[in-house]
Amino acid sequence: MKKLTNKEREVMELFWQHGPMFVRELLEHYEEPRPHFNTLSTIVRRLEHEGYVGHKQYGSTYQYHALISEQDYAKRNIFRLVDDYIEDSYKGLVSTFLKEEKLSVDELRDLISQVEAYESSKNERLNK
Repeated sequence: MKKLTNKEREVMELFWQHGPMFVRELLEHYEEPRPHFNTLSTIVRRLEHEGYVGHKQYGSTYQYHALISEQDYAKRNIFRLVDDYIEDSYKGLVSTFLKEEKLSVDELRDLISQVEAYESSKNERLNK
């Protein structure tokens, strides 16, 4: 999946917050000046083509819904970030956060505890 543009992300956030909607309902969530119906419809159709949105048909109109959760989208972007900019090194990602003081030593210790707990439970499942 490709990364969303700002406008596409804006539309996806509305689906994530409000659930399935028709394009006219999407428009109601915008402040003035609202985008033109056709512009918004084009963005939604592009999101559908890219696999982010699906639809259910009601007569001659479509109700659209997100096919990917906000959490899954965020996860994919994190993986893409690591692949593209940190040379596929998650250690490098954590190191960058530490250097930029975006992650404290206590938070890092907590992460290590979480990793150890995950590994322990994974090993228990494998040994059953």
